[in-house]
Amino acid sequence: MPILSPAYTGRFAPSPSGPLHFGSLIAALGSYLQAKSQQGRWLVRMEDIDSPRMVKGADSDILRTLEKFGLGWDAEVLYQSQRLERYQQIFDHLQRQNLLYGCDCNRKRVSELGGIYDNHCATLNKQSGTLAWRLRSCGVKAEFSDLVFGHQTVPAALANEDYIIKRRDGLFAYQLVVVVDDIEQAVTEVIRGVDLLEMTPRQQALCNLLGARPPAYGHLPLAVTEPGFKLSKQNHATAVSEWPVTEALYQALRFLGQQPPPELYRLTVDELLSWAITHWQLAKVPPQLEINSTEFQ
Repeated sequence: MPILSPAYTGRFAPSPSGPLHFGSLIAALGSYLQAKSQQGRWLVRMEDIDSPRMVKGADSDILRTLEKFGLGWDAEVLYQSQRLERYQQIFDHLQRQNLLYGCDCNRKRVSELGGIYDNHCATLNKQSGTLAWRLRSCGVKAEFSDLVFGHQTVPAALANEDYIIKRRDGLFAYQLVVVVDDIEQAVTEVIRGVDLLEMTPRQQALCNLLGARPPAYGHLPLAVTEPGFKLSKQNHATAVSEWPVTEALYQALRFLGQQPPPELYRLTVDELLSWAITHWQLAKVPPQLEINSTEFQ
């Protein structure tokens, strides 16, 4: 067994709202290979903070699927739903610093603004009613360097949006918990889907605000059935557990630009993953927003 490097920690953080599909496998495999090619740790985190969307038993199904594909994790699986007390501590810390404010603006109003909030409630000091809580943007930098896409600039309005970290229903928002978890799991590099690329500057800024060094970020292209329609649980994508394992891994490697030779089809899962770790190059991942997944089925 190789010695794990404490200098590198990566993670795969699925939402247990349904089974893993081919797009999920892309994210899992890409993050796994990036970690293992550097003798790093690879963690699995269940992002089950949005309890109304969770499906009973989906977490166990996801873990079984990862095991079936030979993607073993190096520490106990973290469940966000078991960390509410910790998130509340961070929330209270930010509130004591006057970095949060209550907001009762509804989705319709934000939609009419074009989907980006105008920080309307920032100076109104709202304390009563059903409120969401927003974090003051504090001059988030709009630019960052992506490990796959290179230099990136997000829209200034998005970078400067005061975003929600605790929802009106009392649930903590993804934007808070993902940063807290990355810090406390000592994640050094995040490899994930490009649909989250524009969220990177605010997550880097929150890391800094909490006194931590942000991880490096690299984003993988999305698998789509047609332009604008990514494979997702909401779109009822076929569970990847129904695919032949070696074929699915081979096609995922092709999707990630790794040019696997055809003879890999004859290898076992362990042999195929060993080849993939040895030959993995993040630089070969195509810097595209979307790739038609039907080419890989």
